[in-house]
Amino acid sequence: TLLSQDERYAAAFQRVHTYVLNPKCISMGELYGEFNALTQEWTDGLASSIMRSATADESDDKHWVVFDGPVDALWIENMNTVLDDNMTLCLASGARIKLKNQMRVLFEVQDLAQASPATVSRCGMVYVTPTDLGWKPYVQSWIASVKCEFLTPT
Repeated sequence: TLLSQDERYAAAFQRVHTYVLNPKCISMGELYGEFNALTQEWTDGLASSIMRSATADESDDKHWVVFDGPVDALWIENMNTVLDDNMTLCLASGARIKLKNQMRVLFEVQDLAQASPATVSRCGMVYVTPTDLGWKPYVQSWIASVKCEFLTPT
């Protein structure tokens, strides 16, 4: 982001805001939003809140929403309207969030066993084999876990 602040490189190096979430570790209501049965009020979920805040940004900054976790047929099917030409998140409340051209949605998954052909056909795929990754990611992950163990008070 320092390069984006330098006037010489501002056009080539734009500021990118990333939002990383694991959609499988929360409920559908927590992800997209839900109605409260008692108050009949709508509460936005994590993904819808992120999308709303990113669309409200008036700058030319890029916004990347990364869904990092296993694909589940329940949550991924709700993304179909985001992935097609409409680029719109449709919520159960009837609200529609139109994504801006500066926004991107990325899925980092292990496999596509639970994704429908309709979802897969809307996505660009990058496959990286474990042998292409090499040993460095494994060591970096292990070092990060060891640091956490030593920093955690016992």
